[in-house]
Amino acid sequence: MTTGLDPVATAASASCGRLVAFLAARWGDLAAAEDAVGDALLAALERWPEDGVPDRPEAWLMRVAKRRLLDDARRARVRTTAAPLVARLAALRADAPEFHPFPDKRLALLFMCAHPAIDPSLHAPLMLQSILRIDAERIASAFLISPAAMRQRLVRTKRKIRDARLSFELPAEDECGPRVDSVLRAIYATYGAGWDDPHDTRGEGLASEAESLARMVVELRPDEPEALGLLALILFCEGRTRARRSADGTFVPLLEQNPADWDRARIGEAETILRRAASRRRPGRFQLEAAIQSGHCMRVDGHDTPWGSIDAMYRQLVALAPTLGNLCAAAVARSHASGVAEGWRLLESVDAGAARSYQPYWAARAHLLERMGRTQDAGDAYRKAAALTVDQAVQSYLRSRAGSCSR
Repeated sequence: MTTGLDPVATAASASCGRLVAFLAARWGDLAAAEDAVGDALLAALERWPEDGVPDRPEAWLMRVAKRRLLDDARRARVRTTAAPLVARLAALRADAPEFHPFPDKRLALLFMCAHPAIDPSLHAPLMLQSILRIDAERIASAFLISPAAMRQRLVRTKRKIRDARLSFELPAEDECGPRVDSVLRAIYATYGAGWDDPHDTRGEGLASEAESLARMVVELRPDEPEALGLLALILFCEGRTRARRSADGTFVPLLEQNPADWDRARIGEAETILRRAASRRRPGRFQLEAAIQSGHCMRVDGHDTPWGSIDAMYRQLVALAPTLGNLCAAAVARSHASGVAEGWRLLESVDAGAARSYQPYWAARAHLLERMGRTQDAGDAYRKAAALTVDQAVQSYLRSRAGSCSR
């Protein structure tokens, strides 16, 4: 046995998605696989503090989750389900109790979640919950519906997957292409959730999971430019991760970061991948976002930030994907490329009602107001932005900016 801090959380973040994907593929029931893995994690929470962490935590969790599925099958009494259950039991018994490592089925499950039989509006939410274990409340907030409605829709969808016996294997080439965009958008949403989560630890959390999945998609479809673009985007951002906090944990915004603290290797890999994507001559959203990050990363070689080029790329990006986040970032870029008045004009075009509870909008607004000399309004906007973030380091930074505007 080994010991460690918060071992159940560590095992969950490292193994949960892979466990669910593997068991769902073998069992044919996504909801049952999720419940079994959840029970295994609860058992670990009860047992490991007293018994110690197993040398192979993932194998321990797999054994307990499989036992839960087998016990449920043995209790089943409905004759119509007997034959399928016998087949599933045989498949699970064929695996050694300590089967390790087991095949990684996460990518297959991602593509299954994008099956044409599933409501397209549920592709990304289903992927986020099933593979990445993001709770329904958090997903509902991202998709602007109530948590109860989101939970209900996800339950119904998982029941449909089970009853229709949708395949948990990677689709054929002619079926794979149409699902790629949904898969990429889910991975992008996952990375964003990890990036914004102050508790996400690199190497264990959602950001690392998103990078791993993006690499898997590129391996599956090496000539898909948007898959390459998404991986490059993630690597550019990850290349700057360690500069986001100072030695004492203080938040450092992008424009104030020291490029000497950036990871040249990751940024270099991102540049290579982005060039591969561009050579396909099929531009898209993720390639544009990666190219914007490439512009910011030019500082690592001592160059100034090319605001004119970044502004031009944001114009194209907003035309393709006019999201709140893209519009707010585009306004800041415009202010640096063409003057703060132009940036302010663009930000004022954003729907204030939709942006009312959107933290990046208030942060962008505060930044532009401060640059225009409207310090009192800037201070109010900084305080609003601070109230909308759960990251204590970011809160402290924004409140500090608000305090500076009040002096």
